Amino acid sequence: MTLLEVRDLTSGYGEVQILWGLSFRLEAGRLTTLIGANGSGKTTTLRAVMGLIRPWRGAIFFDGQDITLLPPHRKAAMGLILVPEGRQLFTDMTVQENLEMGAVTGRARARFRQNLDYVFDLFPRLKERRHQKAGTLSGGEQQMLAIARALMAEPRVLFLDEPSLGLSPLLVLNLFEVIRRLKAQGLTMLLVEQNVHLALAVSDYAYVLSGGRIELEGPARQIARDDRVRQAYLGL
Repeated sequence: MTLLEVRDLTSGYGEVQILWGLSFRLEAGRLTTLIGANGSGKTTTLRAVMGLIRPWRGAIFFDGQDITLLPPHRKAAMGLILVPEGRQLFTDMTVQENLEMGAVTGRARARFRQNLDYVFDLFPRLKERRHQKAGTLSGGEQQMLAIARALMAEPRVLFLDEPSLGLSPLLVLNLFEVIRRLKAQGLTMLLVEQNVHLALAVSDYAYVLSGGRIELEGPARQIARDDRVRQAYLGL
């Protein structure tokens, strides 16, 4: 079942057009990845879908409802949650206070304790540091917290923007194991990731973005075998 559908999305910043008629779908319970070179429009795509920048043309449907022009807080209340590049934590607040800030919807507030136990099970390190200020955490711990905060909102679709950026190889592997667990639990996700090899390895479906346009799409394993992708992104 298609949970999120983007049709002919065009957008940009000021008078600079970045996206040129993007169309893609997220199927419920599946992990989809969006890959492309730096500057290809990946983050802009997430920002336009979330309403952080205004779509110029096109339409966005969530669970059959047109949400194109809804503001970000309305989309978040419906279950569209973004883990932004750079984490954007409340660094002077503790780990637990950051998690409390994630439980913004009525549904999430009602299940706060249950969700807190869930994210502490997923990220035991955060439980150990629950009273520590977020700004004093390591980079890997901060990324764990950014994802955990998003999960506290009980997302129906989770957008992950470059989650492995700046992490050590070991922490990247740990992060992708968490993503695998979330996928196994049936969470619908869209992953934007610089580590193309790992992104394709964990994903069900992939879109290749170039110059603000979808150049290629298909099952992730098929995309990983495509010679154009192997040469451009996998160094093969």
